[in-house]
Amino acid sequence: MTAIERLRALPFEIRQYLLVTGNYWAFTLTDGALRMLVVLHFHQLGYSPLEIALLFLFYEAFGVVTNFVGGWLGARLGLNRTMNLGLGLQLIALGMLLVPATALTVPWVMAAQAISGIAKDLNKMSAKSAVKVLVPSENANAQGALYRWVAILTGSKNALKGAGFFLGGLLLTLIGFQGAILAMWLMLVVVLGLSLWRLRADLGRQKAKPKFREVFSTSRAVNVLAAARLCLFASRDIWFVVALPVFLYDQHGWNFWSVGILMAVWVIGYGGIQTQAPRITRLLHGDTRTITAGWALALALLPAVIALTPLGTTVLWLVIGLLAFGAIFAINSSWHSYLIVRFARAEGVSMDVGFYYMANAVGRLIGTILSGWVYQVYGLAACLWLSAALVLASALLALGLPRQVQ
Repeated sequence: MTAIERLRALPFEIRQYLLVTGNYWAFTLTDGALRMLVVLHFHQLGYSPLEIALLFLFYEAFGVVTNFVGGWLGARLGLNRTMNLGLGLQLIALGMLLVPATALTVPWVMAAQAISGIAKDLNKMSAKSAVKVLVPSENANAQGALYRWVAILTGSKNALKGAGFFLGGLLLTLIGFQGAILAMWLMLVVVLGLSLWRLRADLGRQKAKPKFREVFSTSRAVNVLAAARLCLFASRDIWFVVALPVFLYDQHGWNFWSVGILMAVWVIGYGGIQTQAPRITRLLHGDTRTITAGWALALALLPAVIALTPLGTTVLWLVIGLLAFGAIFAINSSWHSYLIVRFARAEGVSMDVGFYYMANAVGRLIGTILSGWVYQVYGLAACLWLSAALVLASALLALGLPRQVQ
């Protein structure tokens, strides 16, 4: 039996899941590469860390808006349409960056990043919601399957994002900024065509059209988890988005290639551990609240310890510490991603997931701006101390989750 025949023999839901995952992978690869390209290219042009952070301001801000209304759109129009819309908008964003270098002004790049932010969060919300639709969750065994599927989707996505960081640094070195943008644009054209052809038309669409006011979650569990997620992702991006690559480039003389490799290894390893989170967390016994808060407390210790190391003279302990942070953060992130899919309503899942990832986007927005400003004014150590404080806040918020035994 050929690979095509084996694929056709799979259940319809599995084939749809594979299509959604492949779509998400391709988008994530270009998204990670684009972020690295923008950071390194514009730093090379003389932009300050704060100015580079501001280039991502609309990317993150419009992600907040997109997650707020994207779940509602998915419930009304179908997740296939919101996913394909995300791909189409990413093509527009990449096309805007193909203009001559003299036209790449700050407002123009911010506008392109805004469209890319909308595209990314439409694509992510659609993919995460589709898992809930395609995987039944009525019994304990199905809950385990749901956790594994969410972990695979989330972990593989982050591994591809890490590969995107590597790809961005490599393409910038080999074919320059515009050549890299064009290569990614052509790849996404192919992906969009396949998605339009094969993805089910009514995926995740509700029979009764939901009202817009329903985007606000009425679930205490979803609201508490969203607040904890906000702090968790702000704690990562406050040092990861701008501060770390600029610090390594300026203070330790790393080139684009080296920075890209480190960022890629960090995110690929992070994604790989996410896929194994179900095996790791099942070794522990306890309720949802205890497990969530416990993993966050373990994470909070790491940036505080790293901040005490002599960052200006040695980079070894910084790299080791941040790799350890990535491992523990991966378990936290994967566990959170499972919990939101579990807590979300079966009917209208995209609205709960969209609301939750709106909080995720707010956290990234706060972290991104602070990454540029705090690093520029106070340095990397201050970013790490704030990271520890934000993770601690996430742990305290998790104490408000329901006590559901795992």
